[in-house]
Amino acid sequence: MPASSKTELSRLIAGYYLCAQSEAKSPKTIEMVSSSIRYLQDFLHNEGLSTDVANIGATEIRMFTVHLQQKNRFTNHPFAKPQQERLSGHTVNCYLRSIRAFWSWLVSEGVIDTNPFTKVRIPKPPKKIIPTFSEPQLQALLNVINTSTPEGYRDMAVILILLDTGLRVSELTSLTLTNVRLAEGVLKVSGKGRKERLIPIGKASQRVLWNYINRYRRESANPKCDHIFLAKDGWPLTKNRIQKVMAKYGKKAAIKGVRCSPHTLRHTGAIMFLRNGGDVFALQRLLGHASLEMTRHYCELADVDVKRAHSVASPVDNLNLGVRRFR
Repeated sequence: MPASSKTELSRLIAGYYLCAQSEAKSPKTIEMVSSSIRYLQDFLHNEGLSTDVANIGATEIRMFTVHLQQKNRFTNHPFAKPQQERLSGHTVNCYLRSIRAFWSWLVSEGVIDTNPFTKVRIPKPPKKIIPTFSEPQLQALLNVINTSTPEGYRDMAVILILLDTGLRVSELTSLTLTNVRLAEGVLKVSGKGRKERLIPIGKASQRVLWNYINRYRRESANPKCDHIFLAKDGWPLTKNRIQKVMAKYGKKAAIKGVRCSPHTLRHTGAIMFLRNGGDVFALQRLLGHASLEMTRHYCELADVDVKRAHSVASPVDNLNLGVRRFR
């Protein structure tokens, strides 16, 4: 088919972008799908293959999958240097799921009749146990914060709220004063897909948040802006800024073996919630997961938790075998 065909990838990307925006999909999701399709388009072009979706089938998708699995990290990146490591299984999985979402859109719009992903199995990402903070590490992290300053008290509040609620850092930075219901002990959060949910916070976190808002929070640089967490200049605290602040405190506290980041706090809070007797169904709502399977995967218990559970529920230890010795 000619390059001007209406089923060329280059023309359809713009159509997907518009449709996804009209459906209020998140900018991050839209960009991920669009960039993944552009990667596929570049691959097909370099291989001398058709970029017309009518000619792209299971074979081409599998070829692209192998290409991703053999690709080094940051290859052709405009800023970062290429590395020896291959793309992670999670990265490959993310690209392919994004492309599958695009092809599902093509079918729903009637652009094509069949979806090649009905024949293609996307490689599952490897399951990894994400290191979490230990209680001594959390204490060390909090101890290096100078809470006598507005910025220091704000940073302590940010860390405690992230740990206590399991919020995504983007959800935390978007919190406004109207989202806080301290009398009820809940926060109104806007999560992925603009889905709102009420998140309870503990009494200690309530006290810290009240103190921050009423005693330490700076005046907003914009009278119309009522974001809770503000930078020194009065503008809303950003995701990148929180990540840098946490990395700084992690280095100052000499924390090793775990990444000092907001996401680690989210994961640590989830594991601690389960250890303290919380159930997975309640945790699903706290984390804002669409399915229980996501929560189970995200909060898979570490080996130490299995050992602790076994010490209580050991089948042999609970047989009451008395003093009989096994030889």
